[in-house]
Amino acid sequence: MPTVFIDLPEYFGIPVPWAISKLTQELRRRGVRTDTRAVDATSSKIAVVRLRIDQTLGGAETFLIEPGRTTDAVVVRGADASGVAYGLSELADRVRYGGDPIDTIRTARAQQRSPAVPIRGVLRSFSSDVLDLPWLLDRDFWTAYLDELATQRINRLHLAFGMQYNFSHDTDVRDNYLCFAYPFLVNVPRWDNVGVAGLSDTERSANLAALRFASEEAARRGIHFQLGLWNHAVRPELDDSPNLRYRITGLAEGDAAEYSAAALGVLLRECPAIAGLTFRVHYEGGIPEATRADFWRTVMGGLRGIDRELDIDMHAKGVDQELVETATETGGRVMLSAKYWAEHQGLPYHQAAIRPHESARADVGDELRGVTQNARRFTRYGYADFLRADREFDLLFRIWPGTQRFLLWADPELFAGYGRMSTIGGAVGVELCEPLTFRGRKDSANSGDARDLYADPRLTLGRGDWEKYAYTYRLWGRLLFDPDADRESWLRYLRAHFDTAAEHVERALGAAGKILPLVTLTGSASASNNFFWPEVFTDHPIAHGAMAKAYAWDLVPPRTWGTMSPLDPALFECADDYARGLLDGRPSGRYTPEQVASWLDRLADRADAALAVARDTTPDPDAPAFRRVEVDVRAQALLGRFFAGKFSAGVGYALFQLTDDPRYLLDGIDRYRRGREALADLVAVTGDVYVSDLGFGKRPTEHGHWSDRLQQVDDDLAELTREAASAKEAGNAVRVHLPGCAPHTATAEIGCTPPTYFTPGRPLTIQAKAPANIELTVHARHLDQSDRYSVLPMQSAADDHYTAQLPADFTASPYDIQFFLLARDVDSRAAWIVPGFDESLANQPYFVLVADRPDRQ
Repeated sequence: MPTVFIDLPEYFGIPVPWAISKLTQELRRRGVRTDTRAVDATSSKIAVVRLRIDQTLGGAETFLIEPGRTTDAVVVRGADASGVAYGLSELADRVRYGGDPIDTIRTARAQQRSPAVPIRGVLRSFSSDVLDLPWLLDRDFWTAYLDELATQRINRLHLAFGMQYNFSHDTDVRDNYLCFAYPFLVNVPRWDNVGVAGLSDTERSANLAALRFASEEAARRGIHFQLGLWNHAVRPELDDSPNLRYRITGLAEGDAAEYSAAALGVLLRECPAIAGLTFRVHYEGGIPEATRADFWRTVMGGLRGIDRELDIDMHAKGVDQELVETATETGGRVMLSAKYWAEHQGLPYHQAAIRPHESARADVGDELRGVTQNARRFTRYGYADFLRADREFDLLFRIWPGTQRFLLWADPELFAGYGRMSTIGGAVGVELCEPLTFRGRKDSANSGDARDLYADPRLTLGRGDWEKYAYTYRLWGRLLFDPDADRESWLRYLRAHFDTAAEHVERALGAAGKILPLVTLTGSASASNNFFWPEVFTDHPIAHGAMAKAYAWDLVPPRTWGTMSPLDPALFECADDYARGLLDGRPSGRYTPEQVASWLDRLADRADAALAVARDTTPDPDAPAFRRVEVDVRAQALLGRFFAGKFSAGVGYALFQLTDDPRYLLDGIDRYRRGREALADLVAVTGDVYVSDLGFGKRPTEHGHWSDRLQQVDDDLAELTREAASAKEAGNAVRVHLPGCAPHTATAEIGCTPPTYFTPGRPLTIQAKAPANIELTVHARHLDQSDRYSVLPMQSAADDHYTAQLPADFTASPYDIQFFLLARDVDSRAAWIVPGFDESLANQPYFVLVADRPDRQ
């Protein structure tokens, strides 16, 4: 019988035993047994795997796979046990999806790799008692799910309780299961009277057992288990929530801090594999900000008696120095987790600027939310001012689920970009709110609903709904670990499912996966995932006469489509600004709605073309796995075409408003109608596939179906058509004729190679090369999103060389520096950003200069 001999010359700790079991499992599935005894190494049916710890390899988790001394052997070397486990799980993955298992083992090779991103995490939220209790209590689910995460080198799992509601201001709270989590999990000595109405001791014990199992199984695989406790309000305002299902009994609000401190100690002793805690410390966690310092000092005081170091992670929104000091007093490793792109998934780079709407405000005496809404407002949707070199905490990014919640998306280029840019300013990594996050939130699910939202019973996956996104997890973990990972590491998975169509599926999902992140940059009507949901977009009308109220709270006056700020206003511009620049003959150089529309159309074309070839070449186009891909790729391509039409129409309307020339409006209406037809096609494509109410919350913007949104678009088109007819009847003169609104493109190559480091407190010279007819300006700021840009004209030094100097007082800062160039052709007046985006849309479109400080290695 074919045998793989695993040489264990020394003891290996966690997670190597799990990795050996995983390799053994895959080999047995392929008819190969494993052994640790001496074997006849001359047999053609034998392969030998030798394991070695080699601390000279590099940092934690580093591994390589190389030939052994004989042709039948390979050696897995790791800098530590985690590195060895990654090498073994890589072998297991190759055996699972490869050819002859003995040959696969013998010929396995992997160059030495160290993790580009130290923390590679996912967040899994408990959002619904109906949909989430079944998987929480299911050990088979945890076993398969955690195996997948560990195999893909995802090394942190955040299980979040209490994200169902924002307990400071949500009304009609119903499903609060595990929101104030402690009494759902433990009985606390001296607080025996605290409980949950209707929750039996047996159910509470089962919940605790599930948490203990999940955390221990994660640790066994080398995954850091982070427990999120996102709510500390004992109860919502009962007058606003008469239908509350799980009332906390025996505990007054005034005793919540002391009880929570005691409960934390009990919970951490009952679950010794919990390695960290995440707290939502701003007002949405239910604690008024005027009294939060004392509250959190008491709660975190319950951690001081724990006999292990914990990661104390505070969701960064509204965090100030006093909260940092409170967390530091616990003796744990303090971490802030900041949002990557507001509450959405954007492109992999970080916003070059946050919206003006997020700037700090004067304190207005709001005891509930005054810190977050005013002085620290700029912390809500990015890394804010947390990247100081002298900080006493780590910074982790979190990608929120507003842009993509259930459609299948996975682009290797974007994920490699996250692998290169998630450690900006010394950040330690990134956590992805996984697909289906918030599914069923705010009691929006019913008994019998499929968590994966499929109406077609052939496509639903039951408790294995996460398996739809196995390719996403694979790219996420492996490309964060190594942005230059061998493409074969995901193609082998695709071949196993789609055979000769694998590369075409890769291209189709890759092109489709860029569409909604790109939409988010330009068309984000709200930074909140509760309102702006581009997958199932609630329309914000272009016509002024059809104002929508859905987004009014998160936009600045006049709150029109044309003035809606992009999520990155430094690099992207709204329709009105673009139109004004065209008329003035001096475009801003920022990326325009027309440019984004052009990108979206091209991406949709690429996705459709690749999908068509994939359908022709896959062995079974009606297989559930292919159908899931096909429907979701088509849906995203059609969404791209819809938004392309809407963005173009917004420009046409802006030009009409400025010129009174109805031709611009008529042209915009024509493109909008094409977008509307794409939305109608989307309704047809998904009609029998997905359920009619895609529930992620109770607001109109959080549930429904694309068919619900068609009428909104039709109403907007009708109003635009009425305005065009009125303009023609009034006989408005054509004041301006523009040759077209095609997006500008770079007309000259600009060379800029910034220095690797700068010395704080010394002037910094920036150099560039450009033709003589180019004007260049430097736009620079500190790596602090509360900072404003300094703009410096570059001076011609000699021939095609330009220079500008950042003064010593600018570089004398605890922050690194970011900058980009604005290039303008003095002849054509065309303008563009340098370095800007490349074809992948996955690069960093600005430069980051790192300070050379004594404490920096």
